[in-house]
Amino acid sequence: MIVCPNCNHQNPDGAVQCEACYTPLPATTSCPNCGAPVQTDASFCGQCGFSLQNEAEAEAAEPQTAAPATVAMAAEAEPSIPDLPAPDPLVQPDPLVVSSSVPDPEPENVSVAANVPPSPAPFTPEMASPSNPTPTPNQGTIAPTRIQQQTALLNHVQTKTNIELPQNLSIIHLGKPNEQIPPDIDVSGFPNSEVVSRVHADIRVEGDAYYIEDVGSSNGTYINHTPLPKGNRHRLRPGDRISLGKGDLVTFLFQLS
Repeated sequence: MIVCPNCNHQNPDGAVQCEACYTPLPATTSCPNCGAPVQTDASFCGQCGFSLQNEAEAEAAEPQTAAPATVAMAAEAEPSIPDLPAPDPLVQPDPLVVSSSVPDPEPENVSVAANVPPSPAPFTPEMASPSNPTPTPNQGTIAPTRIQQQTALLNHVQTKTNIELPQNLSIIHLGKPNEQIPPDIDVSGFPNSEVVSRVHADIRVEGDAYYIEDVGSSNGTYINHTPLPKGNRHRLRPGDRISLGKGDLVTFLFQLS
């Protein structure tokens, strides 16, 4: 039991604070002689009267006496390194001898032209002959490079007529004559043109791409038999089938050449 130093309440062994007044309890240990619990700062065991002070001094002095033995054992464990014999002196190199004599130059009268092939004689007009004509520089003119331009065509399916799209226009109007937007491609001369509106569709040119757009026709525009919504653009590709109006009565095939 651990007695509280404040209220003398007996607390069980191993308690950290008093169960009655919550005062911190002193730390306890076991007597090395009888095993009874004693406080760590006690000088004598209350059970057998064993001197705890001498035991503490012996434990404190034990590491000091063990240290020299440990050092001695470590010194004995270290292997001794034998003395190595002194190395032989390095071999001295021979002194460098610089010759002051300069070799005689080659005699100037020695000719080295014997191994050089003779240079050809210069060409003169007298050397020219029918079998050996005088060379003349190439005086032909080089033709300038001509940039090829692709041509877009609309082939009218019903009459097999080809209509070439204007190359100087970025917007090409398809329809029939009117006072609002005159058509660039007039289809009024083709059969069944009554199904085509006066302002029917536009073909827009952007670089090498061609787009078709319905601009509010009455009977609609069809691409490959599919209706093209008003305001939507379709990029034309060679072989696309363009129908102005219903029933595939006025039909064109888009082609590039």
